[in-house]
Amino acid sequence: MSFSFPKKEKLKSKKLIEQLFAEGIGVTNYPIKLVYLKTSFEDDSKCKVGVTASKRNFKSAVKRNRIKRLMRESYRLNKHLIFNNIEGNFAFMFLYLGKEMPSQSKITDAMIPLMRKFIDEIAKASK
Repeated sequence: MSFSFPKKEKLKSKKLIEQLFAEGIGVTNYPIKLVYLKTSFEDDSKCKVGVTASKRNFKSAVKRNRIKRLMRESYRLNKHLIFNNIEGNFAFMFLYLGKEMPSQSKITDAMIPLMRKFIDEIAKASK
């Protein structure tokens, strides 16, 4: 398992993002929420991931970009938790819900249990 985050794993499709928010299922571990949707892709990627931070809570684009960069990095280092435990293709959107500027360790401490919660949800749904 490589720790890369290639372009084919990035969620870029506007149509898919709209479908994700309309039909997706949410899992929360404050300060991060994961919205996911089982779907299929033309390319051979297993997951497509997007990250976002609220403009309402962080007026400065610099702060929003920093939060998104921290979340992408945390996902990249821990994506093996998801890739090794799922079947099928998924679209993910990680939303930062907090109101204060996080550190990398705070993001990672929220991201790992959130991914485990997602895996448990998928295991329950498949039974």
